[in-house]
Amino acid sequence: MEPNLRLAHLYPKLMNIYGDRGNILCLERRCRERGIGFEVTELGLGEKLKPKEYDLIFIGGAQDREQRRVAEDLVKVKGKALREAVDKGGTLLAVCGGYQLMGRYYRTAEGEELPGVGAFGLWTEHPGPAAKRFIGNVVVEWCGQTLVGFENHGGRTHLDEGVEPLGRVVSGFGNNGEDGGEGAVSRNAYGTYLHGALLPKNPRFADHLIETALRRRHKGLELTPLDDRVEGMAHAAAVRLTTRRGMISR
Repeated sequence: MEPNLRLAHLYPKLMNIYGDRGNILCLERRCRERGIGFEVTELGLGEKLKPKEYDLIFIGGAQDREQRRVAEDLVKVKGKALREAVDKGGTLLAVCGGYQLMGRYYRTAEGEELPGVGAFGLWTEHPGPAAKRFIGNVVVEWCGQTLVGFENHGGRTHLDEGVEPLGRVVSGFGNNGEDGGEGAVSRNAYGTYLHGALLPKNPRFADHLIETALRRRHKGLELTPLDDRVEGMAHAAAVRLTTRRGMISR
C-alpha cells in the first residue's frame, strides 16, 4: 500500500499570518514528488478533532484578536484530542500564536489571560504595550543543522523545567530573548515562533516532520532524497545574511 499523509489544518482562515499556509504547500509538494498521497482536512471553530484520523496536525500564527477567537474552542472542543495526540506520539507543528496557545496560558499585553491547551509545558506572558517586540530574521541551531525564519512577537515564552527547546538561538530573540532557547519539543510535537513560511526555508525539517508522521502507520519508512540544491542555497544565503546583520547590530 502506497503511503499517504493525512493532515489536519486547524483554523486555516483565522490562524494564517506571514505565509503560514506555505507550510502546507511545502509538505504537499515534497510528498507529491515522492509519490506519497496527501490529504488535508481544514478544521475551524466548533469542528472536533479526531486524532486517530490524522498523521500530522498543524496550526499557524495570528494576532491577539484571532487568538481570542480560537482559544476557547481549542480548549473546550479540540483540547482533549490535541493532548491525546501529543501524549500518544502524534506529530504536531504549532507556529507563533498557535504555539503560544499550546501551552498553559497566554497573557496578552492588556493583561487578559487566554487559556491554553497544555500540550506543552510552557506559558507565555506579554510584558505590556510599551515592551519591545521581538522582530526580525532568526537562525536557530537544530540537531547539528540550522533553521531559518522570521519572528514577530511581543509575548515571552518560558519552558517548564525539563522541557527542551526546539533549538538554540544563533541570531535573533527566540522564546524570550534571555535564555537562548527557541520553540519547544514534546515527543513528536514541535512549537516555534518561526514564520516566513518555516518549512519551504527548511526542507530538512519538513522531511523530518513527514517521516516522523508517516512512521506511525508505515514502520521503517525512509524518504527518498529530493534535489534540494536551490533550497539549500537559499537557506545558506539566509543564514549568512541574518548572522552578518546580527554581528553588525552588536
